[in-house]
Amino acid sequence: MTHSRAKNSAAQPQARDEWMPLDNAAHIYPAARSRNWTALFRVSMELTEPIEPAALERALSRTLRRFPAYGMRLRYGLFWHYFERIAQPPAIQKDVQNPCVRMDLRENNGYMFRVRCHENRIAVEIFHALSDGTGGMCFLKTLVAEYLRLKYGAQIPFTDEILNCDEEARPEELEDSFLRYARSVPMSRGESRAYPLRGTHEREHVTHVITGLLSADAVKERAKEFGATVSELLTALLILAIRRVQQKEHSRKRRVMPVKICVPVNMRKFYGSRTMRNFASYVNPGIEPVYGEYTLEETISAVRHYMGLMATEKQLNAKFTTNVLSVRNNFLRATPLFLKNPTLRLMFRLTGDRQTSGLFSNLGNSPLPPAMQTYVKRTDFLVGPLRYNPVTCACVSNNGLMCINFCRVIREAEVERNFFTSLVRLGLHVRVESNRAQNNITMILR
Repeated sequence: MTHSRAKNSAAQPQARDEWMPLDNAAHIYPAARSRNWTALFRVSMELTEPIEPAALERALSRTLRRFPAYGMRLRYGLFWHYFERIAQPPAIQKDVQNPCVRMDLRENNGYMFRVRCHENRIAVEIFHALSDGTGGMCFLKTLVAEYLRLKYGAQIPFTDEILNCDEEARPEELEDSFLRYARSVPMSRGESRAYPLRGTHEREHVTHVITGLLSADAVKERAKEFGATVSELLTALLILAIRRVQQKEHSRKRRVMPVKICVPVNMRKFYGSRTMRNFASYVNPGIEPVYGEYTLEETISAVRHYMGLMATEKQLNAKFTTNVLSVRNNFLRATPLFLKNPTLRLMFRLTGDRQTSGLFSNLGNSPLPPAMQTYVKRTDFLVGPLRYNPVTCACVSNNGLMCINFCRVIREAEVERNFFTSLVRLGLHVRVESNRAQNNITMILR
């Protein structure tokens, strides 16, 4: 751990507490959700054999004891939302064609996540108020490992990401690491507005998912040739994919707006945090078309240098410290929730999705112990559509297979087409899949 514990740490919730405050990043999500939108992400694994729902139900019951923060419902307090423990067990749901549609927090006994299965696949869809992608992947790995132990007697070792369900949750797994590590110097939230993608919105609860499957090693080697990381290369390609859409705009003002991508950054790597709750910040690298057109090399350079400058512990700490200090503001703390929610919604509208043209979230390589990998064919990560951005992109790799998932709520597929075509032009072999019935034939791009 590279930084010592901050002096202003908050009391850590205990595993058996009947209620729990939201972590600092979670406050915005209940306020920002709408009748048609909830901030959701999804992690899933495809196994080698069909899922037995009864065994999965038993595995979920054991996993929930190890992840007590997941056994909570959202409640409205006088000043803040809070989590309250649920006595009834959650149900296993059948998976659906349209993932990450709005979650009604009254369904499924009030749980803020869904466990779904279909044929060989186990999927977990999680409300972002509960956790981030890293925490969600740990929950999925623990759940699948527990299922394989119960179903097959698999001898799967415990790791930092596969937790022992016979143990109690450790206090550090439940902590709000934002409060623990925040300092005293904030950063302005002000940023230029980015180019907003537009399109023909689909009817409610229709989501297009386009998945690209390719060799993780091949992508890594290609990125190395550009002097970039995999995330830097893929972020640059996404920026240029959106730029090609922007070039077709009739309005000159929209044609030269910045194209920026929100890239979440896992803060655990800076502090050694073990929390299973939210602990991620973000950076918004991009290009400025008003200055001219950018080549791929120039875009990669812009992304690499921006990440080098902004994705540092000090910069990111100042960014989340801004939110921590806001929550600690005496006036805001004393404001009733019914007045606080409109303010939080306005902040989200002005400083959230409006500052970016899309999102790219990369969980990187997600290894499994050999005894578990034997049963797992692939791992997927999907971020549901944002409130104001209709296209998101998420990536995870396992056992040499990289899965890049686009999630879209508009009919036009230009961004994905541009993105995957660029990968093919770099000499990479991409297999593309879709969740739509009219596109259910696997396509090979060569």
